[in-house]
Amino acid sequence: MRIVVAITGATGALYAQRLLDNLDPRQHEVHVVISHYGHVVLAAELPGGLRLGDGVKTHGPKSMNVPFVSGSNPFDAMVVIPCTMGTMGRIAHGFSEDVLLRTADVMLKEKKKLILVPRETPLSLVHVKNMELLLQAGATLLPANPSYYTNPQTVEQVADTVVARVLDHLGVPNHLMPRWQAEPE
Repeated sequence: MRIVVAITGATGALYAQRLLDNLDPRQHEVHVVISHYGHVVLAAELPGGLRLGDGVKTHGPKSMNVPFVSGSNPFDAMVVIPCTMGTMGRIAHGFSEDVLLRTADVMLKEKKKLILVPRETPLSLVHVKNMELLLQAGATLLPANPSYYTNPQTVEQVADTVVARVLDHLGVPNHLMPRWQAEPE
């Protein structure tokens, strides 16, 4: 699978790191795009820096010389994790002035997987209307709402409850957390 992981300036850099930790670049072609403010948040929240596996390719947000910004070469999936409400709004309204936004636009028009992981609360009506537009356009909205029924013991395990769902929607097998079990009879 060819996957673009986009990181914006929303808090929650750990979600992006854990996703990248669980996408094997030997099995998938993985490309990373980081917004300008995404770099600031990464520096604040991941003091050791973003760890990338061997073979993961990074791209600046301004150069359009990447294959996935064209409908003639769409990738299989894009995940924007974490996703700011500003980015979500620009995607919802078709702005595509940089690599991140143009790639999201291509994913929607080519009917490829676009997964947005918003990390914001509370929501305004503007946010909800943008979410409605994105759902109608075919995007998957997967808010960074961790679950606790697995009794996570570390911050990473809490983040993994969200990342596991992202991987599920990508179709990437994972064992990040136990699955919900039926009640014993």
